[in-house]
Amino acid sequence: MLARLILIVAPILCSVTAHAAAEFVLRNGRIYTVNPAQPVVSAVAIVGGRIVATGAEADSPRWMDSATRVFDLEGRAAFPGFKDSHAHLLSLGLSRLEIELADAADFDEVIARAQRAAATQPAGSWIIGRGWHEQKWVHPPTITVSGFPVHQALSAATPKHPVVLSRADGHALIANARAMALMHITAKTRAPPGGRIVHDAHGEPTGVFIDRAMSLIHPPAPSRATKRRAWELAFAECLRSGLTAVDEPGLDSADVALIKQLAGEGRVPLRLYVMLGGWPTLRHFAHPEIGLAHGFLTIRSVKLYADGSLGSRGAALLAPYADDPGNSGQLITPIEELRRAANYALAHGFQVNTHAIGDRGNRLMLDLYEETVAKDPRRRDLRWRIEHAQILSARDIPRFAKLGIIASMQPIHATSDRPWAPQRIGLARVQEGAYAWHKLLASGAHIAFGTDAPVESIDPLRNFYAAVTRMSPSGEPPGGFDPQERMTREEALRSYTLEGAYATFTEHEAGSIEVGKNADLVVLSKDIMQVPEDEILAARVVMTIVAGRITWQEPAAR
Repeated sequence: MLARLILIVAPILCSVTAHAAAEFVLRNGRIYTVNPAQPVVSAVAIVGGRIVATGAEADSPRWMDSATRVFDLEGRAAFPGFKDSHAHLLSLGLSRLEIELADAADFDEVIARAQRAAATQPAGSWIIGRGWHEQKWVHPPTITVSGFPVHQALSAATPKHPVVLSRADGHALIANARAMALMHITAKTRAPPGGRIVHDAHGEPTGVFIDRAMSLIHPPAPSRATKRRAWELAFAECLRSGLTAVDEPGLDSADVALIKQLAGEGRVPLRLYVMLGGWPTLRHFAHPEIGLAHGFLTIRSVKLYADGSLGSRGAALLAPYADDPGNSGQLITPIEELRRAANYALAHGFQVNTHAIGDRGNRLMLDLYEETVAKDPRRRDLRWRIEHAQILSARDIPRFAKLGIIASMQPIHATSDRPWAPQRIGLARVQEGAYAWHKLLASGAHIAFGTDAPVESIDPLRNFYAAVTRMSPSGEPPGGFDPQERMTREEALRSYTLEGAYATFTEHEAGSIEVGKNADLVVLSKDIMQVPEDEILAARVVMTIVAGRITWQEPAAR
């Protein structure tokens, strides 16, 4: 470890000897380093995209000349750049080009938005949207099946256009009659393994398709130009939010080729860690690709799926859903395919990151990870991950630390799910191991934070607030969600920075403000480590810095 750090720092120190002045200095602030040896400093000096000095040393005249850009923080707080360890940036960008439904008050409003979009497009054009969440609607639909709306009102409002609207979690969709007709969906259509078609009492499809059944509805794929625009929009949103690094969970081969092209063109303005999209994609890659485009792109892991989502009742549970006693969720991917992918990843040096939400899905993956790694115990420090780790059995919580498995979690899921999760799985399971951040930390596990955007807002401050308060943005108390599972502000900051770097093998280069590390920082308008809890969400991003370059700056701060 020391040798690696020397290799990183040595070129910088040589450069500093030749060029006495820093290119950029932040001073007169409260800068949280996430470095236990020096937790808070007042200044940072940057050369060549790296940190060369901190504290009083960085504020020394020896680092400044007429060419040095000095930014006076005026007492404001700065932090290592936030890292979202699980955000679907391509999907986020595409959602900004489609009908946005996250804030729709009810199904009537969802239908109205689809109808307005259809009115602007030629007959036969596909109308695409995302973000509806029936549990968040002010008024439930008049007719529901398994809690979901049915297509008839949507179909009546959009008779000439195929319409497909994805649920917020991306694990269910509703299609209108025109879309189902084009896809030849009838009452006799069977869902593929790992999927479910919701039927009404007469056996007719309601238009709702869950998990792998969503593949039965396949509108034309976005063009390459549309995807380039989507990436651009997503990157801009990240930088405005103070993110300097993101893990993108699950791209296919074509999308990997596109992001590599964008990175080669210098159009990836933050550090992107790509997970390959399952076994069908992984098998075409012989080895990881690390540090492409001057360290802005790494392709080193695979994203697998164990189960579905809690909201769509697809998360695989050890016992049935409390509000759907005949349903225990489902495994999306056959166990043999998961095993094949894990074995291949182990042999070829890829990290395995698996979506698992339900307690059965999590246990399955912990068992599979343990089984796979036991085949070659010489391999160490694999840092395999479980994405979400949302509902855990008490007996499985200690296994994360024991097996060296990282819990890649999204605190905002807890506060978003708070109003309905106890009814879905029962209060006992919620208290046993739902969103169990404190229990995992106490057991010695690593937790990396993400948002699962566009399922939730990509804003790190909302996630941070959820982690330290376990309350909704409006201040509603945890209810059945044990308040003892809250994290301290220091723990939450670490999970959003250094633990995120650890989850991608980059803790020696990123995640804290230390000499020799990447100059990736964010400046906020409020000190989220000290202000009252109800002021955290009022903080704004003043500046985002990636590799020593300002990539976002609040207009008033220019």
